[in-house]
Parts: sequence; structure tokens; C-alpha cells
Amino acid sequence: MTALLPEGLRDRLPPFADAAAAIEARVLAAIGLHGYERVDPPLAEFAEGLGSRLKAGALHDAVRFVDPVSQRTLAIRPDLTAQVARIAATRLGHHPRPVRLSYAGSVLKLRASQLSPARELRQIGCELFGLDSVAAAREVATVAIDALAAAGVADPSIDFTLPDLVDTLAAGPLPVAAEVLEPLRQRLDAKDAGGVAALAPDYLPLVAAAGPFADALSRLRAFDTTGVLASRLDALADIAAALEGRVAMTLDPTERHGFEYQTWLGFSLFARGAAEELGRGGTYTVVHEGGAEEAATGFSLYAGRLVGEAPASERRRLFLPFGTPLAQGAALRADGWVTVAALDAGDTPEAQLATHVWAGGKARALAG
Repeated sequence: MTALLPEGLRDRLPPFADAAAAIEARVLAAIGLHGYERVDPPLAEFAEGLGSRLKAGALHDAVRFVDPVSQRTLAIRPDLTAQVARIAATRLGHHPRPVRLSYAGSVLKLRASQLSPARELRQIGCELFGLDSVAAAREVATVAIDALAAAGVADPSIDFTLPDLVDTLAAGPLPVAAEVLEPLRQRLDAKDAGGVAALAPDYLPLVAAAGPFADALSRLRAFDTTGVLASRLDALADIAAALEGRVAMTLDPTERHGFEYQTWLGFSLFARGAAEELGRGGTYTVVHEGGAEEAATGFSLYAGRLVGEAPASERRRLFLPFGTPLAQGAALRADGWVTVAALDAGDTPEAQLATHVWAGGKARALAG
């Protein structure tokens, strides 16, 4: 029983841990080519500050505990975005905008779902602070697709959503009672046509306004007879044009699950055959000290989910028989070999999972 781990936590063994680390390095390198510089926040911080940094971003999914030093409540981060937002707002508050930051680290969630049982994830991503523009959103979406390519995802897709769509319509051309707003969001998110019709029949066309990007966008434009959504839909078309030919695109304008703090744009990243989404992103608002707000855009990927999408790397391990000179091993490693040295005369290539053996002054492949 002492070897068991808590529910939702697991060990990562070779070669999967190595593969995830390699993917993380490639993704961060691809992000860095766009000018995003890495930050590395701590695993835990004061819960009050962490929970107040993102507008509408409560810490309902965070593991909390009392710090024995300060006697204050700390929270283990369930997501890195709020921490990166804190750094941008405080330590880098003097920096000219926009600020481009990247990150990678482990996050821990208080609970998990049956569809996504893992509570600990390795999160990789980037955030752009200080701009709320189509250009900023287009750049972040482009960087996300570059990151998927660096991770080896062969058939990526992106599903766009408009997280504040219902609020925008309810505050303008299609008003609904305050007590109806949240149930309406839920019914639209669930594509429950009967439920939507019972609550607000005018919203019923939104149930069908989802699918392949071009068709869904056309249906949304036809629905938007007052033009209140025109700027958002034009922005979506602009972003999609930049990604044309690189990724399959869909649009689900009322998708809300997982986009609790995003504003006018959200997107999920997938790959053909993958059981879970590989990541998500969008626009959001950062709350500074004193209540001032700042626009931001970003995305996150999950390294563990990317491992299965990356092409399998060839495992090359060269067995060095007992007594091989140290200088010989160093020279082979300098040539790119991974060497596994025998530490006693009875050691074998098979025991060390070697693919090659050093014999007669050459690296010889093992059969099978």
C-alpha cells in the first residue's frame, strides 16, 4: 500500500518521461522564436493573491494548505496563467507593452473528471500582455500552431469559440432575464435545443451555428441581423485566414466549458485520433493591484497529452563492455551515442536494453 499514489497522480517512466521532456524543449524553442521569454514561477503562493489575479478566475480547482511559516493559506497552482499574469503585472509592470512571456511547469488540480482523470499535468505555453487586438490574437493562435508542429502533431485542428457571446447578445439585441442567463449558457453549451427553446427561443439558431469554420461563420453572420457581433466575426475570419492550409478549423460559438475567464475569443487545440484536447487558449483580462485591468492573450499545451502525438524516436543505446577505456566512452558520446557502461564483468547488453554493442572497435547492432 505504501507504493500507491493518490488518485489522479502517476509516475512517468522511460521512455515517456524522456519523450515529454524533449517535446517540452522543442515547444519552448518554437515559442521563443516569436520573442517570448521564459519565466518560472514557484509551485505555490498565497491563495488570496493567486485567486484575484484573473478576472472571473476563482481558485475553485486549487489544492490549499496553511503555510507553517507565515500561517497564511497557500495554494498549489492549478494553472500557470495566473502566476505569469502576476509577474507581468508586478515584476515586469514597468516593461513596455506588449510583454511576451513563456513558461513550463507542473500544475495540480483539486479534482478531475472521468474523461480527464489526471490531476497533475505538465503545462507549457505563452502569454502576451498589454494588447487586446486582432493582431495579438492572430499572433498567439499562429504561435500555438507552430508549437503543435514542433511537438510533432501531424493532423492538428483548432476549435474556436466566443466565450462572451451570450452576454453580448443578452446586453443588446436579445435581452434575457438575469436568472435565465446562466441556465441559457448551460443549455447552449450542451446543444440542448429543447432547453434553449424553453428558455429563450431567439437563441435557438446558435445551437446549429457550429461545425466546419466557414459554414459556421456564415450561419453566425446570418444570425447577426443587428451587426452586434460583426467585429468579433471579422476578427475570427482574420485569424482563420492566417491559419488557412496549416490546420483544420471548426467553430462552436457557445462552447463555455473550460473558458470561464476568457473574454471575446477562445480556442481548443486537438489532433486527429487524440482522446483529449492538447491545449487551449484565448483572450482574457488581468486584474492589477488597485483594480486596474489589462488585456492579455495566451495558450497552454499539456506535454503528457502530446507524447502520444509525437513520432516515436529511435532508441539507440550503445553497450560498453566491462573495462572499456573511459576516454573511448567519452569519444563515443561526443559523436552522439548514448552509452551504457558495464559496471561488472557479468553485465550484458540485453540487461541494459542496449541496441548496439561496442566490439572490435565498432558499434555493432544487436539482432532483433
